[in-house]
Amino acid sequence: MFRFTRPLLNAVRKPSTGITGLKVHHDPVPELKKTYEATLQTLSAIPQSSVYRQGTEALTLHKLKVLEKANGNVATIEKELDEGQIEESLDIAQDELSLAQKMLQWKAWEPLEEKPQPGQWQYFGKEATASSSS
Repeated sequence: MFRFTRPLLNAVRKPSTGITGLKVHHDPVPELKKTYEATLQTLSAIPQSSVYRQGTEALTLHKLKVLEKANGNVATIEKELDEGQIEESLDIAQDELSLAQKMLQWKAWEPLEEKPQPGQWQYFGKEATASSSS
């Protein structure tokens, strides 16, 4: 009996991501949702005026809405997020959570402790600021 069920099980389950070092996750959708929610929770500790919080929060909320709208359909999630396989999306989400935790630790929104030297933020003859575009 086991010999007949294994091919059926493999037909339903994805055997490999095809990406070295990236394993197939047995239940990626709830894990992805949990990671997005943890990221939002971490971001809530960063001041709302922080540009990093504003951008990351908007992106994470969008991804969470995509997840909820897909109702657990992995193919739809992969297509809408456009980040490759769902395991890759999970990897990206975990990296973003890790970065949010580091940004909170670093307090990157606070002013510099020391004023920068004149010309320190000048590249190719132009002054670089957070509001300037390239």
